[in-house]
Amino acid sequence: MLKRILVFGLIFVLCLSAAGLFYFFTVDDGISEQQYRDAFRRNYKIFTVAVPDQIDFAGEEVPMKVFYVNESLDRELLVNTYWHNRTVLMFKRAHRWFPLMEPILAEYGIPDDFKYLTVIESGLSNVVSPSGATGFWQFLKGTAKDYGLEVDKDVDERYHVQKSTEAACKYFRESYQKFNNWTLVAAAFNAGKRRISEALEEQNEKSYYDLLLSDETSRYVFRILALKTIFENPTDYGMFLREKDFYPPIPVKTITIDKDIKDFVAFASEHDISYKVLKMFNPWLRDKKLAVKRGKTYTIAIPVDEYLDYEGLTDGMNDDPVIYGDTLNFEEL
Repeated sequence: MLKRILVFGLIFVLCLSAAGLFYFFTVDDGISEQQYRDAFRRNYKIFTVAVPDQIDFAGEEVPMKVFYVNESLDRELLVNTYWHNRTVLMFKRAHRWFPLMEPILAEYGIPDDFKYLTVIESGLSNVVSPSGATGFWQFLKGTAKDYGLEVDKDVDERYHVQKSTEAACKYFRESYQKFNNWTLVAAAFNAGKRRISEALEEQNEKSYYDLLLSDETSRYVFRILALKTIFENPTDYGMFLREKDFYPPIPVKTITIDKDIKDFVAFASEHDISYKVLKMFNPWLRDKKLAVKRGKTYTIAIPVDEYLDYEGLTDGMNDDPVIYGDTLNFEEL
C-alpha cells in the first residue's frame, strides 16, 4: 500500500513539474498574452491634438472656420507633435539660433514669425538639398547672388547665418511690395514669386488659403503655423522641456581679415582652436585657404576661451525645474 502511495505521489510530482515547465516555456515571465495586451492598453495612449480656434501668421488672421484650413493645420500639428524627437531637437537648436535671427528680422521690419521658415526649410542646420539649395534659408546659388550673398569656391555666404538672414529679409521685403500680404510672401519663398503671381491671376483669387497649389506649397504655411503653435504652447502638445535642456548660445569674438590666408589649419592653431572648430563656427569658408581681393574684408568668428566646457556654457541658463512655456514645476508632472 505504501509503495502504491509513493508511486502515485511521484506521478503527481512529475505532472506538476511538467505543467510548470509547460507554463514557463509558453508564457514569458509569467504574464499571459491577455495580461500583456491589457497592460499595453493601460500604458500606451495616443490622443488627438488641440487645433486652435484662432491663429495668425505675421498678424494676418488664418480662416480657421474653413474646413480644409482647419484640417490642414490639424495634419501638421499631428505630424510635429508625434514626430516628437525632431520637434524636441528643433526646440534645442532654436534656443541657440533664433537669438541671432530675431534682431535682423526686426531691423528689416520683417515679422518675427518668419524665423520659423528656417525650421521648415533646413531644420536649423546648414544642409544642402538635391536641387542645390543651401544653408538655413535654403538659397539657390543664383537667388543668393541676386540678394547680395557671395558664392564662389572660397566663400559661400549661404552658410553664414546672419548674412543669409539679411538676404532672406531683402527677399521678404521685396515680395511684400509685390503682394502686400505676408502669408503670400511666405508661400512665394517656397514656390517663387512668379508661380504665386500666376496662381493668383489664373484662379482669380487673393488669398493663399483659396489657392490650389502644389502639395508642398499647399502645406508650407500650415507647417509654419503648426511649429509656431507648438513653440508658443509646448505643454499643450506634450513638450515638457526645461530651459537647461536647450543648446546654449556659444559666445564668440571676431577677427577682421583684409589679406590672404594661405593655410586655415595654421590660422586655427595660431588662435588656439582646431581646424574643425574654425570651420564649425565659419562654415561659409569653403576652402583651406582664402584669397582676399583689394579693399575686401571678412569677419571670422572664434569661440571664446573655455567654449568646450559645456557646464560653463549653461551656467547662465535657468536651472529651475520649471517647464518651459508653462508655470508647471517638474515635480508636479
